Amino acid sequence: MRIAIMSDTHDHLEHLRRALQLVRGCEALLFCGDLCAPFTLREMAAGFAGPVHTVLGNNDADVLYMTQIAQRAGNIVLHGDFAELELAGQRIALVHYPRMAEGLAALGDYDLVCHGHDHQARQAQVGKTLLLDPGEVMGWKGRPTCALYDTAARKAEIVEL
Repeated sequence: MRIAIMSDTHDHLEHLRRALQLVRGCEALLFCGDLCAPFTLREMAAGFAGPVHTVLGNNDADVLYMTQIAQRAGNIVLHGDFAELELAGQRIALVHYPRMAEGLAALGDYDLVCHGHDHQARQAQVGKTLLLDPGEVMGWKGRPTCALYDTAARKAEIVEL
């Protein structure tokens, strides 16, 4: 299974559209927070055919309206601050904050732990857990990026938009 992972869009719709084109063919999309405005969530729902799992970041506003958008879209699950998923037999955790992600990875309970917040694309192996920051869709601190994760290979690739 190929999974797309994104974070920190901050309402940059042009980059989001480019990212959604890039990840066509992925079977699921994980988003690690800071969509910001509800219209960005609507764009994501319309632009990705499969299931989208998202957690909230520190800049996400109008959570009530985002919840309504998610319910109407049918392919969005808005998890709140933390998501624990099982996809293709792998345990996956999503949070926005790096320190929380580091702690979750250190537990050794997950195959993949994803986070955002610091806008720095990177990955590290923590025991059996891959700790992954897909970088930022926004492109504020550098080049806009997202990540692709292959569950069969248990490997991630950071890709530039």
